[in-house]
Amino acid sequence: MKDPESVPQVGELVRIISGRDKGQYACVIDVLDEKFVRIADGDKRKVDRAKKKNIQHIENLHIVVPEVKNSIAETGRVTNAKLRFAISTYIDDNLLKEGE
Repeated sequence: MKDPESVPQVGELVRIISGRDKGQYACVIDVLDEKFVRIADGDKRKVDRAKKKNIQHIENLHIVVPEVKNSIAETGRVTNAKLRFAISTYIDDNLLKEGE
């Protein structure tokens, strides 16, 4: 069994490493159990049609987006726009750091 730190938490950004969406980024919107999570990106994969994904097929980026986490904790849902903003902000920040 994997250590508890390997299970992503709600609001955490992940990179998909296996499957049709390989190489894309998404956000964890629900932890189903120690093996599966539901992810969405707010664009191609909307919140209402979130993808059930095995955690062995995603890479934890160890970045929890507080806006997403708080929204899900308070209302039980998050908007697609908020997910798109969180993911694009992360990607822009990382590309700027890598390009320097």
